[in-house]
Amino acid sequence: MNLNASTAALNKAALQTAFAVLAEGDGAPFVALMDDDFCWHMIGTTAWSGSYRGKQVVRERLFAPLFAQFADRYSNSAERFIAEGDYVVVQCRGRVTHKSGRRYDNTYCYVCRFEHGRLKELTEYMDTQLVADVLDAPAHA
Repeated sequence: MNLNASTAALNKAALQTAFAVLAEGDGAPFVALMDDDFCWHMIGTTAWSGSYRGKQVVRERLFAPLFAQFADRYSNSAERFIAEGDYVVVQCRGRVTHKSGRRYDNTYCYVCRFEHGRLKELTEYMDTQLVADVLDAPAHA
């Protein structure tokens, strides 16, 4: 196995482990993978779209206002992992009920970039119409 393939396998395994418990509603291992200067990019033109730079910013400006809108525990189940070098692509599906009673079951494709075993960057592709239809805009929008 060459170094590139070995790195890809390690990065893929790290995300598979994190998603195994995220499917049960425990996001702590996923957050633990994030480097301090991690950046989360949300595509589209919704009120949530843009780049959240820094692990603390992701937690405070993305996760906190997002999870505050949920009536129950969020879970995210991975369906597919594709890895090459420092990148792992995860096709997954989130499940949760919004406080309004509407379902927010979005389908995602995450393009994750690792560096030295740490998650450095994630670009999120999702159903942006569902975001606009169900989620309230964050305070920072």
